[in-house]
Amino acid sequence: MSAIAPISPHDEAVVLRAQFCQDLALSAGAIARQAFAEGEGRPVGLKGPQDFLTETDAAVERHIRARVAEAFPEDGFLGEESGGSTQGNSVWVVDPIDGTANFARSIPHFCISIAYVLNGEVELGVVYNPALEELYFARKGLGATRNGKPIRVADTRRYDAACVELGWSTRVPNATYLQVLSDILEQGANVRRAASGALALAYVADGRSDAYAELHMHPWDCLAGLLLVREAGGVTAPFLELDGLAKGGAVLAAAPAIAEGISRATRIPFI
Repeated sequence: MSAIAPISPHDEAVVLRAQFCQDLALSAGAIARQAFAEGEGRPVGLKGPQDFLTETDAAVERHIRARVAEAFPEDGFLGEESGGSTQGNSVWVVDPIDGTANFARSIPHFCISIAYVLNGEVELGVVYNPALEELYFARKGLGATRNGKPIRVADTRRYDAACVELGWSTRVPNATYLQVLSDILEQGANVRRAASGALALAYVADGRSDAYAELHMHPWDCLAGLLLVREAGGVTAPFLELDGLAKGGAVLAAAPAIAEGISRATRIPFI
């Protein structure tokens, strides 16, 4: 009988956090869902143009940060609202509510995004829409799921049959954005924008969209979703490899057969 290989410290760290990550999204989602149902999503301020802040954003992030600190006090934490540090080998990267503009207008298209980064690699990712109770989860090397069922990217091969979501960022000139939009439309693809980048990436992983591109994203908006897409068989831009954890950067995620054309239109490379 062959001996069972001992689990490595790296794998043990991921295993310990995998279920915790999903439970954390569900408990945080309960806070957001209650506020959404009670109409408490009204904006309390603007962080920038079209960048809304609600009391629920802060409440959800406080909950997530506290739970992580209690369970894994040695881990680092980077949140959209309260900041943090990416220093160290073990870091949680969190957007408490992605799609705050939707949340604030009672549109049920928003989510909680949680990524766990170990030694420079995204090992775990959760994107959870509490309004629809859809939980997307991926563990590196083990595939992606929605509510526990495996998901795959679409098999779309024609651009005139493709549905692409294009994000918008104030960090990029409108003229550049409009040129990218025009170039995608020229290929025959349909273009839409639903105002939640994290959910847009999850939808690519689930075959609901064929591609997503945004010319600049923060890591808390996209790390979990990029892992979902890769684990569901899609291709993505090299976000972390280009120092995206510290600086943010361009994001591309696509079904393999249309990735080249979307990359050409957006000028975003993929790996």
